[in-house]
Amino acid sequence: MKTIGMLGGMSWESTVPYYRLINQRVQERLGGLHSARILLYSLDFQEVERLQHAGEWDRAGTLLADAAQRLQTAGAGFLIICTNTMHKVAPAVKAATTLPLLHIADPTALAVVAAGFRRVGLLGTRFTMEEDFYRERLQDEHGLEVLIPDAGDRLEVHRIIYEELCQGVVDDGSRAVYRGVIDRLIARGAEAVILGCTEISLLVEQKDSRVPLFDTTTLHARAAADHALDD
Repeated sequence: MKTIGMLGGMSWESTVPYYRLINQRVQERLGGLHSARILLYSLDFQEVERLQHAGEWDRAGTLLADAAQRLQTAGAGFLIICTNTMHKVAPAVKAATTLPLLHIADPTALAVVAAGFRRVGLLGTRFTMEEDFYRERLQDEHGLEVLIPDAGDRLEVHRIIYEELCQGVVDDGSRAVYRGVIDRLIARGAEAVILGCTEISLLVEQKDSRVPLFDTTTLHARAAADHALDD
């Protein structure tokens, strides 16, 4: 079994489910008392968030690259970044070590394609929804057509992530907001919706949508466990 190097804490609210989901998958496959070999480097998200909103992505990349180097030194066999948004600096993380990086968009896109869908809605931080680093990977490498919410919906989705979900606040009113955003994506032709922020599944689940939801947290965590076992 390979040792999983987890870059987490962005936010820790979604890193906790990663740990549980990875170990559940290992136990599901191996049975008995088996659990995953994991090294976790948990960053201080206050610092990361400040760099995100200041547009200082090079400095944010340096932070994660340093953490990745520490995980390699400690014995990690491969890396995962436990957040969608910080895959914007995935090239810096990859360049800092010789370890493979399991990109969060790939197991998600593979699951969408395997289910027979091509046109998907994408929810996430405004960085993930609006910038190219994530949508282009879904489109160019996996052939998906990606729809994002309109500007007003994007602002509200983003606000709820940072002001509520990253701080452990799960509000019924915000769930209703997300349901409305999902409904408007469906009305525009979305066949399925990607929960492209690892905190969103704390608020929204399948019963909140008329089309299938693809949770990046679950799909990434399970893919990491499978990669660790398929040596």
